[in-house]
Amino acid sequence: MARDYYGTLGVEQDAGPDQIKRAYRRLARELHPDVNPDPAAQEKFREVSTAYEVLSDPEKRRIVDLGGDPMGNGAAAGAPGDQFGFGFGVNDIMDAFFGGQGGGRGRGPRSRVQPGADALIRMPLTLNECATGVTKDLTVDTAVLCPECTGGGCAPGTAPSVCDICSGRGEVQSVQRSFLGQVVTSRPCPNCRGFGEIITDPCRQCGGDGRVRSRRAVGVRIPAGVADGMRVRLAGQGEVGPGGGPAGDLYVEVEEEPHELFTRDGADLHCTVQLPMTAAALGTTLPLPTLDGVEELHVEPGTQAGAVQTLRGKGMPRLRSTGRVDGHGDLMVHVDVAVPTNLTKDQVDLLRQLAAMRGEEQPDLVGGNRNGHGIFSRLRDSFGR
Repeated sequence: MARDYYGTLGVEQDAGPDQIKRAYRRLARELHPDVNPDPAAQEKFREVSTAYEVLSDPEKRRIVDLGGDPMGNGAAAGAPGDQFGFGFGVNDIMDAFFGGQGGGRGRGPRSRVQPGADALIRMPLTLNECATGVTKDLTVDTAVLCPECTGGGCAPGTAPSVCDICSGRGEVQSVQRSFLGQVVTSRPCPNCRGFGEIITDPCRQCGGDGRVRSRRAVGVRIPAGVADGMRVRLAGQGEVGPGGGPAGDLYVEVEEEPHELFTRDGADLHCTVQLPMTAAALGTTLPLPTLDGVEELHVEPGTQAGAVQTLRGKGMPRLRSTGRVDGHGDLMVHVDVAVPTNLTKDQVDLLRQLAAMRGEEQPDLVGGNRNGHGIFSRLRDSFGR
């Protein structure tokens, strides 16, 4: 049973080429997979594309008007081109061997309506903006639908004309002789570039492309917890396609700026606090800036250089692939002990007294024990025997 191609596009049987094209363009914008991910819409998009392919080809449309189906599979034995009674003809065999380039059946004209390309823009953000999230307006320069021809490419009041070289098929054929006999090959028509029609009076504003360059503002919401290199996708905000095709997507890539205090490792933050030798020995409390405000950092007496104190939950938000925040990372505080230099004589005397009180006049190599039996002590004992 022949399919209702006119009903698929929602046009009458006496519809002209422009009406058919406008109906297809309208449906393609609604059903294209880049715009409508619903599987049912994708199947409908394929049906609409097939209907436009048939009705935009004069020969295929003539078959439809006679009650046939030019896109049928030839299941009835003895159908035209089915010389072998297997449900397919010699054209199908030529398609299999020559990739659709053989036989008299062409692929038909290609549509001027094509999906648009994706666009990428980079957005610099501070560490605090990455932590809290931000909403900003971006100015992007992309291709938009031509306001004068609304994507058709023709000057107002005009329409494309059928190519007089390929008669609207979009292909031209050539015959070559070989030891197998005559081989018919098809290639895109050089006159209309495979479209089957020529825009004789192109739109003055877009030059027949159906789109123009324009600078426009786009609002984007960056979620909390993003990191350098992450991208936020804005569906349908990219380049409008040739012929007014559906727009691609706009991707906003985060460029995280260096912070003066913190370095980042995923959701964890790291910073270094330099303490005087006396503060490390005696212990102290000092104010520490964090992303949530100032926290008190308590340093225990006897803290060694290289020690790390962890402030739980004071790091960056943990952004999951679902776009939701699941807790926070930690803040790692690395302690660096500053050894004093340029001591005065009184300071030197005080340190010598402290060293004498602690029995540290003669330092020992690392590995010595608390009983005075370090490496130097053991060497001294061995030579004294």
